[in-house]
Amino acid sequence: MEIYLIRHTTPAIAKGICYGQTDLDITETFEQEVTNIVPHLPGNIASVYSSPLQRCHKLAKALFPQHTIELDKDLMELNCGNWEMQEWNAIPKTEMQPWLDDFVNVAVPDGESYTQMHARVVKRFEHVSQQAGPAVIVAHGGVLRSILAHITDTGLKESFDLFTCHYGCVVKIDIEDISFRHEMLYNVSLAGKEWHRPSL
Repeated sequence: MEIYLIRHTTPAIAKGICYGQTDLDITETFEQEVTNIVPHLPGNIASVYSSPLQRCHKLAKALFPQHTIELDKDLMELNCGNWEMQEWNAIPKTEMQPWLDDFVNVAVPDGESYTQMHARVVKRFEHVSQQAGPAVIVAHGGVLRSILAHITDTGLKESFDLFTCHYGCVVKIDIEDISFRHEMLYNVSLAGKEWHRPSL
């Protein structure tokens, strides 16, 4: 069994803004980013799963126009709750500090923690891994890191430093019995450095 993880392309959002499940659109670089992804995918994909957010769904449809795309909320990015679409540096430090101290276990106010997101993502990944034929998951950076942490027994805190997943990256996972092997097929940053926490 092979599973290909694909991160969505560059979203239409300024740097320094907190977003997770906000339904952002894509940028004008979308077609070029799709062109860059295509050579790293096989032609025998059996099933395609995607986050329902349009930055993922649009990519899934562009890459696999002949497939039925199965949309799944479990593949959505971290729910950033009250912080959605706020500037990172505008969020009160007293409100953010508990999360900064332990973002793995502490939930964003009215949102979720990395542990909570990880649980739903792993549940969906295990379902996909039991299906027949090569599959694709089109999702978000946090989702891809969560899956990679799961298959490598990496701590969730360490996963952000260990797994760099740029927009449009492609990761191939080979599954044999209960063992996993992953390979980064494409991972080029076209958007420069991302900014997903306040500047300290």
